[in-house]
Parts: sequence; structure tokens; C-alpha cells
Amino acid sequence: MDSPSPPSKRRRKNECGDDTSSSPVVVFAHGAGAPSSSDWMIKWKDMLGKALDAVEVVTFDYPYIAGGKRKAPPKAEKLVEFHTDVVKRAVAKFPGHPLILAGKSMGSRVSCMVACKEDIAASAVLCLGYPLKGMNGAVRDELLLQITVPIMFVQGSKDGLCPLDKLEAVRKKMKSLSELHLIDGGDHSFKIGKKHLQTMGTTQDEMEGLAVQAIAAFISKSLGER
Repeated sequence: MDSPSPPSKRRRKNECGDDTSSSPVVVFAHGAGAPSSSDWMIKWKDMLGKALDAVEVVTFDYPYIAGGKRKAPPKAEKLVEFHTDVVKRAVAKFPGHPLILAGKSMGSRVSCMVACKEDIAASAVLCLGYPLKGMNGAVRDELLLQITVPIMFVQGSKDGLCPLDKLEAVRKKMKSLSELHLIDGGDHSFKIGKKHLQTMGTTQDEMEGLAVQAIAAFISKSLGER
């Protein structure tokens, strides 16, 4: 199966070679325990930028972890205002470019909250390891049932924070177009055990590459329906 072409390359330039502002700007939020400078965030920032032909992938640190701080994260709701300001600055810097909100774990929850705001016009939301279960084990589905923007979930099949049967039940009730890409054997950060990789005859990079291809196809479809 051929890899999907990046979502904007078919439309990015006209005959004169001018940018037609169809390449997206991606605002990519980190998870609760590691800042934007973590190896995981740097790797995925690079992969998303290339796969989506993004004009820029904007990363940032929430105040509780900025500057090397190691405080416990606040409730996700308390991060929405700061996150929204980052998004508005990115949109102002790249006017006319589609906005993609992306996040790792907690950052994906906050991204969904930002997407629900009336003054934010996101084209799609990308959730990498969405934490469907709260600390008390309860399923947190209210936010997902509110969102109307196309949303993609990339989940490890062994992610204890997102039972797949619970996610499928929520997806059936959601208003928005949603898609799920499963990383077989992956944990909350998509890490796959060596034995599992050997059994499947593949590598970590190949499995993550398939996920990125699926993301590119979903974003292409979402931008095509704008």
C-alpha cells in the first residue's frame, strides 16, 4: 500500500510556486510528566512536521514545568487559558494556515478543551495516548462528547489509561468524526516490548511510521473537507 502524500503538498503551491497557505500550523502540547524538550516530544515533533508538511510545529511548556521546574501538574482545566494564548499567537503568526491541535496524554485533553472554545477554529485534533481514565479509574468522556472538530486517537494497545473497549463506546456516542490508529503492543508512550516486536517481525520505528502515515491520511481528509 502506498504511503499517503502529505496533506498539503498537492495544493501547497500554484503554478508560480507561491505558497497558497494550505500547509497546517500544528500546536503540539506535552504530557504531564515531561516537557517539550524531552526526547519523545522532539522525535514526534519532527515526524509530525515532515508527515503533515507543516509550516511549523509549535511546542511549548506549561508554566508548572517550564524552566526546569518539576511541580505536580494542575488540573487540565487550569491549563486551558495558557494553552489558548499559545494557539492564538501561532494563528496570528501564520494567518490563513489550517490549525491542527496535537497533544501527548494530558496535552491531548487540554487540546480538546481548547478546540471546544468558540474563538478557536481548529481543523482537527490529534490525540497521542489519550488518557480516557482518570486517577480514580472513572471514564472521562464528557469532553469528547462535546467536541465537534475531527479528532484522531493514536493509542498503544497496552495503554492502561485508555481501555480500548471504553474508547470505542465513547467514539460511538461522539458528535465529531473520529478515527483510531492502534499501535499493537504499545504502552502509553507507544513503547513496544522487544519480544513483541520480534514476534511481529517489525521494529519500533516501523510501527511508529505506520502511525504517522495514518495521521497524515486523516489530516489530509480533514483539511480536504474544510
